[in-house]
Amino acid sequence: MKPSIFFNAHHSPVGSFATFTLGSKGPRGGLGLELTGPANESVFVGAEDLNEPNLFRALPFYGGSENQAADYDVENLNEVHTEGKLIPFADDQITREFGAGIDEWKAGDLTLRIVSPPKSVPNPDETDVKDEVTPGVIVELTLDNSLGKRARKAFFGYGGSDRSVGMRILDSHGLTGVGQGNTTAIACADPDVYAGLAWQPEVILCPKYQENLAFMLGSIGLLVGTVEPGEVRTFTFAVCFFREGQATTGIATRYLYRRWFNSLEEVASHTLRLATKNKQLAEEFDANIKAQLSPERAFMVSHAIKSYFGATQLLEREDHKPLWVVHEGEYRMMNTFDLTIDQTFFELRLNPWTVKNVLDLFVEKYSYEDRLRFPGDPTTYSGGISFTHDMGVSNAFSKQHYSAYEQVGLTGCFSYMSSEELMNWILTAGLYATHTNDTKWVKDNQEIFARCFASLQNRDNPDPNKRNGVMSLDGDRCLGGAEITTYDSLDESLGQARNNLYLAVKGWASYLTLEKTFASLGDTNAAMESRLQAERAAKTICDSADADGLLPAVIGEGFDARIIPAIEALVYPHYCGIDTAPYQPLIEVLKKHFKAVLKPGVCKFADGGWKLSSTSNNSWLSKIYLCQYVAENILGFPADSQADKAHEGWLLDEENSYYAWSDQMLSGKAVGSKYYPRGVTSILWLKEG
Repeated sequence: MKPSIFFNAHHSPVGSFATFTLGSKGPRGGLGLELTGPANESVFVGAEDLNEPNLFRALPFYGGSENQAADYDVENLNEVHTEGKLIPFADDQITREFGAGIDEWKAGDLTLRIVSPPKSVPNPDETDVKDEVTPGVIVELTLDNSLGKRARKAFFGYGGSDRSVGMRILDSHGLTGVGQGNTTAIACADPDVYAGLAWQPEVILCPKYQENLAFMLGSIGLLVGTVEPGEVRTFTFAVCFFREGQATTGIATRYLYRRWFNSLEEVASHTLRLATKNKQLAEEFDANIKAQLSPERAFMVSHAIKSYFGATQLLEREDHKPLWVVHEGEYRMMNTFDLTIDQTFFELRLNPWTVKNVLDLFVEKYSYEDRLRFPGDPTTYSGGISFTHDMGVSNAFSKQHYSAYEQVGLTGCFSYMSSEELMNWILTAGLYATHTNDTKWVKDNQEIFARCFASLQNRDNPDPNKRNGVMSLDGDRCLGGAEITTYDSLDESLGQARNNLYLAVKGWASYLTLEKTFASLGDTNAAMESRLQAERAAKTICDSADADGLLPAVIGEGFDARIIPAIEALVYPHYCGIDTAPYQPLIEVLKKHFKAVLKPGVCKFADGGWKLSSTSNNSWLSKIYLCQYVAENILGFPADSQADKAHEGWLLDEENSYYAWSDQMLSGKAVGSKYYPRGVTSILWLKEG
């Protein structure tokens, strides 16, 4: 069966935590600002029928509209009548061509083109970034009336969902538009387009009196243009977002775009000025993706990029310094470190300064010192620095040294991730330093690297003579609980941090990164000690293999499970250009393990999709993408096209597609991590540049 084209996708300006979501049938998309999911608004896009006057056909992104006059005119003395009729296009009349930059819909002689190019944002401390952070998206609506015998109307608009403010008409700055309060709007600079407000779209499309178009009790706003017979005409619209005043608590900020914009009208004007430039950027980006990837992978990377940008927020602190945040999709946690490290591959290609910005804030406000415990033992031992799981949630930065997520006394979801977040800082810093060659930043953070190394060693064993390179203690912040990994809702095979195979290989990669960092700083002793820990970790992992070459998901604890992410952390030394030849035995063990587990009934679903753990049906697509890259580019396995088809099918499943790109799939069904940004691990499929 051919996959449905009716899936929601984000169309977002970078850094505005805003999205024009469209694609699912009914009022299930719309203009969303700082939301956990789609705005669930009706979006009206259509045109007058070629043959029948006053019959209008629209793409199926709207719901039934009611005449709310009865709420006021209780005796129905002024019933509204309209000559117009609105019906949806039939499904078989609609086609869609989807890309990261341009999402194009066609129905009959109507074409809708949504343009939202992935953009690089230079460091705002060093240059003007007004064009890059303008919080608007371009929409082109083309009606081909070359066969028409009469003038026909085309229209675009929405029914605002914010109950705190009403719809209004924009009529300044040379614009015609409709908006809701001062937060969302659609506008155009075409003088032939008119705007109208009503309870029903037909009243705007066929107004009996033009004077009534400014009916501000109306919940629907449309922009309507006319195309003469024999003509093909394109109307260009700006879909805009705006948040004035303070944007966050905990750390007082405002949106960085407030440096240049004071209203939706100003945003709309500048968005329209950028239309030609943005369209060219979008076309080039999409062409590059399609030239390099299979259709399935091109779709998945495009979809993931769009969801990533919908979660981005570029703020400005009171000292006018920029602050970068990526929200965790439906959960809206801010700069969740588990996501930061995975999104770093994408951010280093587009805006490397954002990686440093987040790392610095983790050190400044979201680091802490803890002590350590062996399981079941109240005795505490020296620990060291670590970092929080996140920086807050829903525009509220958490208090210093604490996340919004982590709780004490737990052994599963919501417990502390101290060891993994420590590794995440080390590895993300290594990726940043390698990609940018920012030697000054590395030197400035020499003490932090040293503290991270000491802390990582202590989490192995408090006795240096008993260390094996693998984390075996829990932070005492757990208060008798146990640390977990980013796979927080999985069983022990991937969820438990202590002695976990996935985290053991990640620790090995961390020690290699520290060795390279200390060598660059001229600290040969620390470099040698880091290398020793890496060697210990490699030996421990290799020695844990059974007679068939399979590695246990949890080393030394008798847990009967096999996992794919044993190979995940190979990406870090590879990306950092670290010579892993001395560790070829480890790589061969991991390769043999991976080949053995990637089978139906072990780590493959019946449809061919990858199953991260043999004992759980819960898989994360972003992690699958990462492991696919490792398997193909480091271990030398061929691309798994059957898996790609399955993973694409998960995203396009009717039950999943409402939330755009989702990460956490239970037997192919989205059960969490919806509306999510982390899928940009797929950028590794594309060549640099």
